[in-house]
Amino acid sequence: MRRPVDPAKREDYPANIQAILKRRAPAAVWLNQDILQIDTDEGWCRIAYDLGEVHFNRFGALHGGSIACVMDDVLSVAAGLVLQWGEIAPTLEMKVSYLNQGGAGKHFAEARVIKRGRTVNFLEATLASDAGKVVATASATIMIAPLKKKESGNKEA
Repeated sequence: MRRPVDPAKREDYPANIQAILKRRAPAAVWLNQDILQIDTDEGWCRIAYDLGEVHFNRFGALHGGSIACVMDDVLSVAAGLVLQWGEIAPTLEMKVSYLNQGGAGKHFAEARVIKRGRTVNFLEATLASDAGKVVATASATIMIAPLKKKESGNKEA
């Protein structure tokens, strides 16, 4: 069942949404991510992104890399909705199709799991402007993996 996301009710959501509402990733902050709706049965989500000049290419349109970043973000949120506690969903591959030029303003992305396997899930997503013009579509393959905890005293280079 699709339901709105209320940050004040963080404990009512799956682990990935709880984690996002507790502390957003720097990339999500840069994209001005706002999770609007989720459906844990379908592995579906709808997220708003407020995109502007920092996301543009030199010609004043949304940069392809910024669009790909949005797509990877929304796909990862959808992937996380169908995981068990202690699992993560690293992206194995993602294909983005750029359909129309995007500009400044609110954009909406939707993603869903189209097939869940034992160790691999397949997903698809769309990104549209506030006016409804589809800017891009994407498909992705993600791996289901256990979350590995860092050993204490281990420092990354």
